[in-house]
Amino acid sequence: MDTYLKFYIDGAWVDPVGSGRLAVVDPATEQPFAEIAMGAAEDAERAILAARRAFVGFSVTTFEERLALLERILDLLKLRNDEIGDVISREMGAPRQMARDEQAGIGVAHFYETIRAMREFPFEYMQGTTRVMHEPVGVVGMITPWNWPINQIACKVAPALATGCTMVLKPSEIAPVNAILFAEILHEAGVPKGVFNLVNGDGPTVGAVLAAHSDVDMISFTGSTRAGISVARAAAPTVKRVHQELGGKSPNIVLRSADLNAAVRDGVAKCFANSGQSCNAPTRLLVPEESMDRVIDVAREAAEALRVGAPGDDATDIGPVASRIQFDKIQGLINKGVEEGAELVTGGPGRPAHLNAGYYVRPTIFARVTNDMTIAREEIFGPVLSILGYGNEVEAAQIANDTPYGLASYIQGEPAEARAFARRLRTGIVRLNNSAWDGAAPFGGYKQSGNGREYGKFGLHEFTEIKGIVGFGD
Repeated sequence: MDTYLKFYIDGAWVDPVGSGRLAVVDPATEQPFAEIAMGAAEDAERAILAARRAFVGFSVTTFEERLALLERILDLLKLRNDEIGDVISREMGAPRQMARDEQAGIGVAHFYETIRAMREFPFEYMQGTTRVMHEPVGVVGMITPWNWPINQIACKVAPALATGCTMVLKPSEIAPVNAILFAEILHEAGVPKGVFNLVNGDGPTVGAVLAAHSDVDMISFTGSTRAGISVARAAAPTVKRVHQELGGKSPNIVLRSADLNAAVRDGVAKCFANSGQSCNAPTRLLVPEESMDRVIDVAREAAEALRVGAPGDDATDIGPVASRIQFDKIQGLINKGVEEGAELVTGGPGRPAHLNAGYYVRPTIFARVTNDMTIAREEIFGPVLSILGYGNEVEAAQIANDTPYGLASYIQGEPAEARAFARRLRTGIVRLNNSAWDGAAPFGGYKQSGNGREYGKFGLHEFTEIKGIVGFGD
């Protein structure tokens, strides 16, 4: 608790320059449970300068030194996994066991995968007479979201450390406490001072300084497309590298060869997981027109079997959404779906009847949605599923690709047919037939879903510059 009102800069917990404070609200109760300091531009400057100083030494550490550091961090993350999961559950409303197993667990998984990838990564190799070297990009500004907080922290920090970068992290002010625990772990693991720095604050203040500062060589941002555009504009005058993982409106195509019942049930579960607050959630379910009535029945049954309730209740499937702002946005879009004539299958506006407090949303399904409707175009970021019909596979691909986003797609069907269909889709990720999460797969999108890729060896590439020493082999 004594670290909540401090920032981690240059290897120590330090007092902020100003006196700004922000309450961290439990979305299940709508009541504050913690308070953090809010950084000023001067706090961000101090952290950036610490990272710049540290880069001189950390950038030339050996592979073995960095590998040992990541292994120590991994061990400590595993020890504090449940503590981190419980904090995430309080901050953003994920059911407690899900927060431990998936929200916190995926942070552990990223360090595992980065260590594995690091051992195989070609940091130096010969290309003809040229020595090709992957060197650290420099000081990295990291801006991370609230919906999968440790996931996005770990998949940036782990490869940055592995490649010899130094960094300043600004986590979301909605879910900042897990980042403070993460900073405590890095300190205990012996990260050299100045290599990792944490400054809490908002985007227009701390985030803007990170994006625009000439001593920041790269900005790695995860969040909304709207905010990503602002970050890119601020970064442009310094011509720094800008890596962005932004919004999505992912299609889930059920081919005629699929087991319809299983595919629809899995689609509902994946859409509503984490209360629908995932950028890659399959929020558009595309099904054959002739199967629409059957799909509606299966989807309704699957959604109405899900229990919405307190994150601490082991029977809960869906907790609250993360904030009042998020709740209000989702309610507005549900109302928009009704106004525009989509068929409301289940759910709808308001809280579930058994809950009178907290940012709880009724799991909502709309059917016979057309791709020009608002609920099919905009990222809702809540437990809202749109079901669209298609006539043939050409039309299915056209509907799937008819979006400004291009993060993820899902396909259900006979394996060879699904693999062939995947080639038609303009997204960075395609998941076939309820496939498991793969920490080695590249994560990132086409179009307005961003640029660059995270996870495994792809994350290592993002945090390196390439140098060629010609004549090295002469």
